[in-house]
Amino acid sequence: MHDLAARLRGLPPSLGPVRLIGVDGHAGSGKSTFAGGLARALGGAPVLHLDDIASHAQLFAWTGRLMTEVIEPLARGEEARFTPYDWRARAFGAPRPLPAAPVVLIEGVGAGRRALRPYLAGLLWMELSQEESWARGRLRDGAEQREFWDSWVAAERAHFAADPSRPHADLLVLQRQEGYEVLPGPRVIAGAGPDMTLSDGPSAMW
Repeated sequence: MHDLAARLRGLPPSLGPVRLIGVDGHAGSGKSTFAGGLARALGGAPVLHLDDIASHAQLFAWTGRLMTEVIEPLARGEEARFTPYDWRARAFGAPRPLPAAPVVLIEGVGAGRRALRPYLAGLLWMELSQEESWARGRLRDGAEQREFWDSWVAAERAHFAADPSRPHADLLVLQRQEGYEVLPGPRVIAGAGPDMTLSDGPSAMW
């Protein structure tokens, strides 16, 4: 994980002084856990969870709010302030700060969407099938969220059909029993992405 963190720190800034790194994948694929570990390896890098940006009314139609609250301030080198959504209370809470740190992680379904890609220094995709991811997510959230998951699955299918992220990923992240394995993503294989190959070869286990 520290090898990847070093590579990310070495990328050129993509958003003002910030290297914005997207962590995308299907719901339930392990994005939050992975991003948390990567943030620690980066010495406490800020993490923006897209679950705080989305809402029941706007599962995916949140680009405008993200641009206003986060992308535009960071581009100016300023601290961003976003209003997180409370999924149980169904209401937005008090603003939270997001500093313009050297590396900022943005994780969640849609982190690699078309509107955000110009601002990303790198995009990581959690390589787990949608069926496995959704099964894990349903198990995690329990029966009380069953109705929500039914509507979410339909919305996520529609989102990725119209705006797929995986073809633009620089790295694919696979969760293994021993940790994580990272492989070059479709964008790197096509020769269009930044060189984030890890030091011990085309794949690495952490």
